[in-house]
Amino acid sequence: MSLKLTSIHPKARIGRNVDVSPFVTIYEDVEIGDGCWIGPNVTIMNGARIGNNCKIYPGAVISGEPQDLKYLGEPTLAIIGDDTTIRECVTVNKGTTANQQTIVGSNCLLMAYAHVAHDCVIGNNCVIANNAALAGHIVIEDYAVLGGVSAVHQFVKIGQHAFVSGGSLVRKDVPPFVKAAKEPLSYVGINSIGLRRRGYKEDSINLIEDIYRIIFVKNHNITKALTLVDEEFASSPEKDIIVDFIRGSERGIMKGYTNGRDENHD
Repeated sequence: MSLKLTSIHPKARIGRNVDVSPFVTIYEDVEIGDGCWIGPNVTIMNGARIGNNCKIYPGAVISGEPQDLKYLGEPTLAIIGDDTTIRECVTVNKGTTANQQTIVGSNCLLMAYAHVAHDCVIGNNCVIANNAALAGHIVIEDYAVLGGVSAVHQFVKIGQHAFVSGGSLVRKDVPPFVKAAKEPLSYVGINSIGLRRRGYKEDSINLIEDIYRIIFVKNHNITKALTLVDEEFASSPEKDIIVDFIRGSERGIMKGYTNGRDENHD
């Protein structure tokens, strides 16, 4: 006889065709969509909202209380989108009263031992590699990749299609489409390989390179660089995304290219 030593609160809402492994604990205020697999020793706490067709591997803890001394037990959420995979021992904390929720988008991969703190917002199709740690209130836009053993400061924003090298200390905002590496974190080119994989045409990739050459390579201050970008390039989706991100940055953006070589190195 097979005995599943699980603890599922009778008021938890669990969808169709959900496979719950032994030694899982699911609290009362939990919703799990259809077709999910919940591996052994997973804990899903109050406030979890998990989409369809997710895989959650052994030891993960979803919707744990924020590691924030201001949190006083108020009900908040941790939302996981459809088709997202959460590997072993990942922790995703629920939100605080600041934003009420932590969000991980659809079709994401959170690798083993990653930590997502309270009030973070992770977009769709993102990869957070092993042992990466996100402090509170971080925003990571769609298709961004964060390398393993990276640490991201609270309130930082990482733009769409950005690639952050493993082991990085991310203290400033990382604009869209770029590769970021070194210490302190700096621009080292655009994420051309990722962009090609996602269907970007060479004209768009070249345009992004030209814009960032002005912003990060020509040694202008940001105000001057953005003025030159506006003067030299017609409006386009790529230009508008870059300029809007930088103008909206509250923490300031990471350093520019510093070694004097051309930035196009993969």
